[in-house]
Amino acid sequence: MLSSLKKHALPHTRHPLIMGTVILTVTGLITRIIGFFYRIYLSRLFGEEGMGIYQLLSPVLSLSFALTAAGFQTAISKFVAAQTGQKNAVSHPYRPMIMGLLLTVPLSVACTAVLYLGSDFIAVSLLKEPRTAAMIRLLAPSVPLSAIHACINGYLYGIKKAGVPAGTQLLEQCCRVGCVYLVSASLLAQGLTPSVNIAVLGLTIGEGCSMLAALLAFWYHAVGNTGLRSAAGGCSPVCSNADGCRHSLLTYGQLLGMVIPLTANRIVLNLLQSVEAVSIPSGLRTYGYDNATALSVYGVLTGMAFPMIFFPNALTGSVSVMLLPMVSESYARGDHAGIRRAVFRTVKYCFLLGFSCMAFFLIAGRFIGETLYRSPLAGHFIRTLSLICPFLYLDTTLSSILQGLGMASRLFVINVTSLLVRLLFVLLIVPRIGIQGYLYGLLVSQLLQCALYLGCLWRCTLRRK
Repeated sequence: MLSSLKKHALPHTRHPLIMGTVILTVTGLITRIIGFFYRIYLSRLFGEEGMGIYQLLSPVLSLSFALTAAGFQTAISKFVAAQTGQKNAVSHPYRPMIMGLLLTVPLSVACTAVLYLGSDFIAVSLLKEPRTAAMIRLLAPSVPLSAIHACINGYLYGIKKAGVPAGTQLLEQCCRVGCVYLVSASLLAQGLTPSVNIAVLGLTIGEGCSMLAALLAFWYHAVGNTGLRSAAGGCSPVCSNADGCRHSLLTYGQLLGMVIPLTANRIVLNLLQSVEAVSIPSGLRTYGYDNATALSVYGVLTGMAFPMIFFPNALTGSVSVMLLPMVSESYARGDHAGIRRAVFRTVKYCFLLGFSCMAFFLIAGRFIGETLYRSPLAGHFIRTLSLICPFLYLDTTLSSILQGLGMASRLFVINVTSLLVRLLFVLLIVPRIGIQGYLYGLLVSQLLQCALYLGCLWRCTLRRK
C-alpha cells in the first residue's frame, strides 16, 4: 500500500504522506503490540467480569472525547491543510490551533465537573453498574488533557508532521501500562487484590504525560519557527488592532463552522454507541444470563476479541490520518484526478489487507483465544468477527477521504444508518439468540456502511470528468 501511494501521490505531498504514514504505522504497531499484551495482563488480573465492568466505561470516555476534542482535532487538521494548499497560504498557521484551545479548554473543564459531580447518577442510572462510579471520577481529569492534546495533534497532522503525535501516542501507552503494572505489582506484593480502578488511573496518567510531551514539542517547534505571534500573521487571538480583531473573528467563525457539525455528528454517533454498549449486557440478561455472566461475555467480546480484530487498523488508521489533510489540500487546489487515484488505491489495498487478515483470523482465531487469552469464547468471537475485516479496514480510510472532501453531513447520515442497524440487532435479536445476534448485526452494518461510502464517493467524485 505504501509503495503504491508513494508512486502515485501528488507532487508536493509525496514525502509528507509516505513518511507520515510510515511513522504512524510503525508507532501504531508498537503501541498495539504493547496494548495487546496489556489486554492479556488485564484479563488475567481482573478476570472476564472485571473486563466487562472496565469496558462499560468506554461510552463515557468516547462521548466526552466527541464533545470536547474529536471535532476540534479534525477541524484544525482540515483548516490548516486547506490553508497550506492555497496559493496565499501563511507559512505557519498556528491561529486555528490557538483558537481551538481557547474554545475547547473551558468546554472540557465543564465536562470534567459534570462527570465528577454526577458520577453516581451516571453509574447507576445510565450505565446500570454502581461499581463504575469511582472509575468515572478517576477518568474525569483526563478530559481537558485529551482536549489540549487533540488540538496540538490536529495542527501537526494538518502540516503533515506526524512524528510528534506518533511519539506522544507511544509515550501515552507506555506510561499507562507502566503505571498499572507498578501499582498492581505493589498491591499484589502486599497480599492485596488490585481493583479495576487501577486501569482507569493508568489511562488518566498516560493522557497527562502525552499531553505534556505534545505541549513541549509544539512549543519547541513554535520557538524554532520565529514564534507564535509572527507566524500567526502578526496578531494574537486577543489583540487591540481592529484589523487583527476582524481577522480573529473571521477565523473563529470559520473554525466553528467546521467544529460544530463535526462535534454534533460525533455526539449523536457516540450517544447511539453508548446506548448500544449499555444495551448489550441488558439484552444478554434478558436472554437468560445472570449479571456476572452477561458482563463476562461483554468483556470477552469488547476487551479481548475487538482489540485483536482492530489490530491491523494500525496501518489503515495511519493512512486515513494522513489522507485527510492530503485530500483537503488537493481538493482546495481542484486536483480531482489525484483524489481519484487516492480512492482507487485505497480501495484496492485495504481490501487486500482485509481479506488477508480474514483468512488469518479464521485459521488462527481459536488458537489465539485459547492460548493467549485462555478463553475459548474469545476464539469463537475472533473467528466470527474475521468476516468483517475487509469492510472494517476499508471503512476507516474511506471515512477520512469523505471528511477531506467536506462531506461531513453525508458521512454522518451513513454512520447513523449503520449504527441504527446494529442497535436494532441489539434490541431485537440479542434478547432472542444471545451475543451471536450482535455479531450478525456487526457484519450487516459494516457491509451496508462500506456500500454507502463507495456509492457516495462514486456519485460525488469518481464519476466527475
